Amino acid sequence: MMDSALPIMPADAGLVRYLVFSASMRDGSLNTRLARLAAGVIEAHGGEVDVAAMSDFDAPSFDQDDQTNTGLPPGAIEFQRRLDSTDALVISSPEYNASMPGVLKNAIDWVSRLRPQPFNERHCLLMSASPSMTGGNRGLWGLRVPLEHLGTRVYPDMFSLAQAHLALDESGQILSDSLRDRFQATIVNFMNLAEASKHYPCIKSAWIEFLGEGPDPALDGGTIPALAYAGAGSPPGRSVPTVPPSATDRRPGSRT
Repeated sequence: MMDSALPIMPADAGLVRYLVFSASMRDGSLNTRLARLAAGVIEAHGGEVDVAAMSDFDAPSFDQDDQTNTGLPPGAIEFQRRLDSTDALVISSPEYNASMPGVLKNAIDWVSRLRPQPFNERHCLLMSASPSMTGGNRGLWGLRVPLEHLGTRVYPDMFSLAQAHLALDESGQILSDSLRDRFQATIVNFMNLAEASKHYPCIKSAWIEFLGEGPDPALDGGTIPALAYAGAGSPPGRSVPTVPPSATDRRPGSRT
């Protein structure tokens, strides 16, 4: 994991980097435990992780007069800095009165004032943990609204751990095999999307040829080579299967 006390460099063309944090300020929070689990899964599958705490981004209630007179508070500046250093983010958020925590919404409001606006086009996975039977899921639907409004690419699947005080063992692991598998699969699928977005040209080439559709210079701007994709230029740590010759022999648009 990245040490938050060290300077954070901008995200580059290498590993995909993820900002992971819990939106709870409470010591021993179930969402903090879930966020740590997510960070472990990301690292185990080749991602680089920056684990943060909500207290790192805490700020006074948003006031445009304060922004005009004194600028952004330190918590908002830190949030921007950490966002700019990563490719995607994972938020584990508690549910407060069927919505998101005010401290998180306040941090989003402050950072949204910056230009360029750092949430735009950044991939995000939402998760929650709660003692309730809904696992805090209602709060995630509320959280999607400001994030998507700001251009964040919020992943369609969300993970909510119901009765989380009973679902985690003493070491912080999910007890249920099926829930643990679903948790890991959700994160890995999200990572695949974030990686595809960062390394778009080679992923798009593989995707087109897998469907048996040759690159079209009129649509692809001549950026995709006409030669068959043979795995060259695949993202670090991942491999893309070579397309069998029979796949490229099919007519464009055919599906079998």
